[in-house]
Amino acid sequence: MPNSNELLNTYLKKILQARVYEVAEKTRLDYASTLSRRLANHIWIKREDMQPVFSFKLRGAYNKMSSLPKEVRAKGVIAASAGNHAQGVALSATKLGIPALIVMPKTTPEIKVTAVRNRGAEVLLHGSTYDDASTRAKQLVEQRNLTYVSPYDDVEVIAGQGTIGMEILQQHTEEKLDAIFVPVGGGGLIAGVAAYVKYVCPDIKIIGVEPEDAPTLYAARQAQRRVILDQVGIFADGVAVRQIGKLTFEVARHYVDDVLLVNTDEICAAINDIFDDTRTIMEPAGALALAGLKQYIRRTGCQGRQLATIASGANMNFDRLGYVTERSEIGKQGEALMAVTIPERPGSFRQFCHVIGQHVITEFNYRYEEEREAHVFVGVRLTGGFAEKELLIAKLRDRRYSVVDLTENEMAKTHIRHLVGGRAKGIFNERLYRFEFPERPGALLLFLTGMGQRWNISLFHYRNHGSAYGRVLVGIQVPAEQLIEFQIFLDKLGYAYWEESENLAYQLFLQ
Repeated sequence: MPNSNELLNTYLKKILQARVYEVAEKTRLDYASTLSRRLANHIWIKREDMQPVFSFKLRGAYNKMSSLPKEVRAKGVIAASAGNHAQGVALSATKLGIPALIVMPKTTPEIKVTAVRNRGAEVLLHGSTYDDASTRAKQLVEQRNLTYVSPYDDVEVIAGQGTIGMEILQQHTEEKLDAIFVPVGGGGLIAGVAAYVKYVCPDIKIIGVEPEDAPTLYAARQAQRRVILDQVGIFADGVAVRQIGKLTFEVARHYVDDVLLVNTDEICAAINDIFDDTRTIMEPAGALALAGLKQYIRRTGCQGRQLATIASGANMNFDRLGYVTERSEIGKQGEALMAVTIPERPGSFRQFCHVIGQHVITEFNYRYEEEREAHVFVGVRLTGGFAEKELLIAKLRDRRYSVVDLTENEMAKTHIRHLVGGRAKGIFNERLYRFEFPERPGALLLFLTGMGQRWNISLFHYRNHGSAYGRVLVGIQVPAEQLIEFQIFLDKLGYAYWEESENLAYQLFLQ
């Protein structure tokens, strides 16, 4: 193995000779003005989502394949991938006239399989995981005499990704950069960027960012050797790798200054942040580095620094957007979730809302359970971060409410918030209504104040989705002799409503 200086010299030469621009774009380095103002630092986003395949992976794949001798190209190439690398190899193969076979797990979303086929590659679906597909691909290398194109652990692939580091230094013309934040999976991107940047500007920090549940480089640095993780999370599927590459770790162990771990909420918040500045939706791995950058600012308290982050890809499945939206508010410390026990009596909701005060309630889930106490699942909008949450919890406890903070409770965030409810025993005269509340402070309190203590609420489900009107489902105990009075109350309220007491779904699951 060459010493560290020889290593940098080797990669620098390879990066300067890389042929990536025959197919890849020199993407923009955008100044994130909104985020910069909010975080009191100068933040730059390298827009690799603007590549023809919406990911940086095209660079390394093309650089590797264009370096192959003609006789090797004619035999064809093979790769294993569930997404971005597959599309990079497929487009490169079309450009170079090389037959390409991509082995993808059977669990790969159809949209990605179709995208690879549309770019001219043959697709073989095998196994249920990336490891299954990779094993099969390496078997086919021998059987068909194909050339394997690694997604990260190859000198030419690393050099292709390293052109991103070269571009960042060329494009950043302000004061010298203080740090570059890089997403890490197998390590090809961070190895290439670190090799170039540390040769040209060794004072610039290279900071890797990984999900907490896929810490491949972090674990290797801790052990001072490559390790195989027992399992990895797949939310940020673009970096869901169980072991850092051999070649990539050799660079990273010498030239990466730090590795940060971020959680799912922080990643979702970063997706939101990039959207606010660019109106572009990143995939989770694409926003990973920004999540680490924000964590770095919180930890160090730095201000006025020049910080760059690589937005590595935007191949987001549309059906994941709802989940990202739901989790991003907590990731930005903009929402608190809690379980609160309140007395089971008419008017107790209204009293609780008075204690909450001017805080915007983002979610309110409740189902009658027993005669003495009610357990409600509450979401509250925060404007002062988690410090504001602690003050609110203290205030509620001072008023003798039992409160459990669920903001960091993974099961509560993923499942319980959607499962509060069910059938209730001992409920009489319950009528179910669906309302549209205007999304403005005090709308919920107006409803509860109008009801007073005349009728008991036996079910309540509300979630603020950011639209002009909030959709609310309410169960109210109204005896038959009070129906006229209740109807007058509804008409005076002025909110759009629909009675759902005869709805079959209500009768099957809630009544």
